[in-house]
Amino acid sequence: MKFPFTVFLENIFCCVNECLIYTECVSDAEECRDIGKSKQRLFERLGLDNGNTQNTRMWPLIFNDNPVDTKYFNPAYIAVDLYVTSIINVNEKAQSLTTQVKMITAWPNSNMTWDCADYCGIEIFATSKNNVWTPDIGIMESIKTEFGTKESPYVLLYSEGLTVSTDIFALTTACKMDLYKFPFDTQSCNITLQSTVYSDLEIILQTVYESARLTNKSKELFQAQGEWELLDIQNKNATTDDGLEWFKIHQLIYQITIKRRPLLYVINIIVPVFFFLVLDVISFFIDTTSGSDKMSFKVTLLLSISVMLLLVNDMLPSASEHIPLIGVYCCVIFCLIGISMVETILVNFMMVKGAEKKSVEITAAVTGREDSVRDQQNPPDSVRDQNEEQSNNILLNQILTEVRAATQQNQRQKLSWTRVARIIDVTFFILYIITIIVFMSVLWKLWLS
Repeated sequence: MKFPFTVFLENIFCCVNECLIYTECVSDAEECRDIGKSKQRLFERLGLDNGNTQNTRMWPLIFNDNPVDTKYFNPAYIAVDLYVTSIINVNEKAQSLTTQVKMITAWPNSNMTWDCADYCGIEIFATSKNNVWTPDIGIMESIKTEFGTKESPYVLLYSEGLTVSTDIFALTTACKMDLYKFPFDTQSCNITLQSTVYSDLEIILQTVYESARLTNKSKELFQAQGEWELLDIQNKNATTDDGLEWFKIHQLIYQITIKRRPLLYVINIIVPVFFFLVLDVISFFIDTTSGSDKMSFKVTLLLSISVMLLLVNDMLPSASEHIPLIGVYCCVIFCLIGISMVETILVNFMMVKGAEKKSVEITAAVTGREDSVRDQQNPPDSVRDQNEEQSNNILLNQILTEVRAATQQNQRQKLSWTRVARIIDVTFFILYIITIIVFMSVLWKLWLS
């Protein structure tokens, strides 16, 4: 349901936007010969020449003696339309939003009415803000406000008793952001407008146009297509007591919904980290005999992921209710590559163990056999000379037998260690692939839902 004042404002704004002038005022303007004198007379008629305190210091509605208009202007309905023309900066760590906005404020003033036919058809009159009463509307979330060039020093007076002020400024407001789905996130930030001294019995804030029209007009006025896209502008009314139950202040809350364009972060972070994971999977096909090369490759991947984690840490706020999914993404891949490196160390150890296990046992067996044979051969020189050739043959046969037995045992032991290492490597590779598929499926479901 619209208030009568809102309907009245819509009609006035439509006339201004379409550059329409009332017919009777046009006809009188055509007969006017000196527009300058008419403006001077109007300036004096409105009491702007003598610094009338009733115009500049007092709430204008207390001077309204028209019983017909009183029902419309009691309390005063202040219309505020807010258009977002640019999203300058979104600071995730500081939890702040910087936008360029255009704010049109309109309020009734029954002391500033005139018949445009008496003043050469002048329907709109511009004057300094210092000459008229202006509502004290503040922005509760404001951290810093800078006007684009400078604050507009003028307001427009309409013959029907309407005062309109237009300001364009860069506004930095506090905004609590949820970065759980970063960089596929959508943020909603509030801009709360309220008077600082007038209660809801004196001033009520409202909009002239509906939220859909404010959103479409803001998109038309949008000046820069950066990282963020404007989705929607909604408005609602509320009241606050500021700790005093008997003194409530009316609020107009604009909720600005923006969406991040994630392409930059996908190219610079998500895709490179995923390629590192793919390279780690491919490293399983490197020949196990070159263990040092495989380990060096995995260590390089691990260091690369560490650099990506530092980049993500610089972007995200230090305190957050939920760990962002991109942090989980990088940390899990970091852990997977770390576990893969540990498995490679274990497999290499088992391969080397299998290759060197029995080399010492062979030497000990042969040496021990030679000593035992020498101890048994202590006959006189004559007998030794006769049996020398036979003893040598027997000794040689025994040595060869021991070497063959030790070699066969060492080969079996080597094959046993190698077989276990290969079984572990293949089993880990299969489990590794399954873990990656499950993790990526769950992550993308949460990320894009």
